[in-house]
Amino acid sequence: MADLDNPAPGTLNWRLSAHPITLVTFLAFRAASLLVYLLGGIIFGGSFVLYFIITVLLLAADFYYLKNIAGRRLVGLRWWNEVNPQTGDSHWVFESAPQPNEPGGKLVNATDKRFFWLALYAQPALWVALAIVALVQLKFIWLTLVVIALVLTITNTLAFSRCDKFSQASGLMGSGFYSASLARNVGGALVSRMFNR
Repeated sequence: MADLDNPAPGTLNWRLSAHPITLVTFLAFRAASLLVYLLGGIIFGGSFVLYFIITVLLLAADFYYLKNIAGRRLVGLRWWNEVNPQTGDSHWVFESAPQPNEPGGKLVNATDKRFFWLALYAQPALWVALAIVALVQLKFIWLTLVVIALVLTITNTLAFSRCDKFSQASGLMGSGFYSASLARNVGGALVSRMFNR
C-alpha cells in the first residue's frame, strides 16, 4: 500500500511540484478550453459566436502560456520560430536549460515533468476524438473550432517533443564538449608553462 503522507517523487500530485502555481495554471488552461467546448451550449445558451470566441481565446492563452512560461519553468524547454528577413525562410529554434551535469544546471522535478508530458500528449488526443465526433454527427461548423484547437495543440506538442530530443542530444554532446574543452584548457596551460620557462 502506498504511503499517502510521503508520496514517491513523480507521483501525480500537484503538491509535489517545484512550481505549483505554474502547474495548476497550465492544467487549468488545458482543461478550460475543453470544458468550454463540451459545456458551451449549457453555459452560453446556444450562442455559437460567443462560444467560439471564448474557446479560441482560451486555446490561444493555453498556447502562449505553455510555449513561453510552463514549458520553461516545468521542464526547462522553450521554442520559437525565426524568419530570415533576406530569404523569408523560417526555422524553429529550440532552447533548453542546462542539464544537471553542466555548470548552472538543475534537476527537473519528476512530478512537473510527468504532469507536463501527460497533459501535452493528452490534449491533442482529446481534440482528435472530438473531431471524430463532430464528423460523425456532421457538425461541420463545430469542426472548424476543433481544427483550430488541433493546430494549436499539435504545434506545441511537436515543438516540445523536438525540443526535448534536441536537449537530450545536445546534453550528451555538451557534456562531451565541456569535458573536451576542460582538457584542452588544462593541456594548453601546461604547454604554455613549458614554453614560457
